[in-house]
Amino acid sequence: MHFAHLFVPLHPVMSTIIYPSPIFGPVHSRRLGVSLGINLLPADGKVCSFDCVYCECGFNGDHRPSLPLPTREEVAAALETKLQQMTAEGRLPDVLTFAGNGEPTCHPHFAEIIDDTIALRNWYCPEAKVSVLSNATQIHRPQVHDALMRVDNNIQKLDTVSEEYIRRIDRPQGTYDVRQVIEGLKAFNGHVIIQTMFMQGDAAGKPVDNTGDEYVLPWIEAVKEIRPQQVMIYTIDRETPTQGLQKANHEQLDRIASMVKAEGIPCSASY
Repeated sequence: MHFAHLFVPLHPVMSTIIYPSPIFGPVHSRRLGVSLGINLLPADGKVCSFDCVYCECGFNGDHRPSLPLPTREEVAAALETKLQQMTAEGRLPDVLTFAGNGEPTCHPHFAEIIDDTIALRNWYCPEAKVSVLSNATQIHRPQVHDALMRVDNNIQKLDTVSEEYIRRIDRPQGTYDVRQVIEGLKAFNGHVIIQTMFMQGDAAGKPVDNTGDEYVLPWIEAVKEIRPQQVMIYTIDRETPTQGLQKANHEQLDRIASMVKAEGIPCSASY
């Protein structure tokens, strides 16, 4: 999830990437530093509860996996091996990041894997943070919520509060209620970082620009409700599976970031 510019993909297909599993990197994240990736999805395909038009991994239908999800035991063993290697080389990660080919919280043993990861982090690299990049579709599940409360950086997506935009751009693969998601984000009681993609251009002949007040002002009201510890806004960083999408510019992102900061909420912008 958004590490491709410094990582050679295992299976490049039409400008999209499929990450190795269960461990990839380390890579340099625009937002998190030196990040060791943990991919809880299969190594040969994509499993996600969204099918975003801007996803660097491509569309779900183009990357149906044939391999199973990595098991809890496989994730722990691979992570420990990699951390032992990095310790021997004298280069420890700044962060252990759950990302990769889809939505990590979809894994049936996500909560147990979080506990294993925290234990390994405490042993090998106690200064490193544990981060999860998620689309917030599973946060209503008590086990997922509780596990996310245990990580350092609980990073949850909220691109807009417009149901129409979400269905057209994020394309949920099941029931999705933005109000329920906002309530779930509020339930973290501030232990959450909101991550939002801003962009311009069009997809399938319809505009995708969510940088104007029509989208930004209602989104800021939701952010004020959630009261996150931080907001991360960003824009397209590489090729997308949908033609016509364009980066939001510096001025647009800076304007939005300043509006968030005016509400007393820290906000960073990645261009």
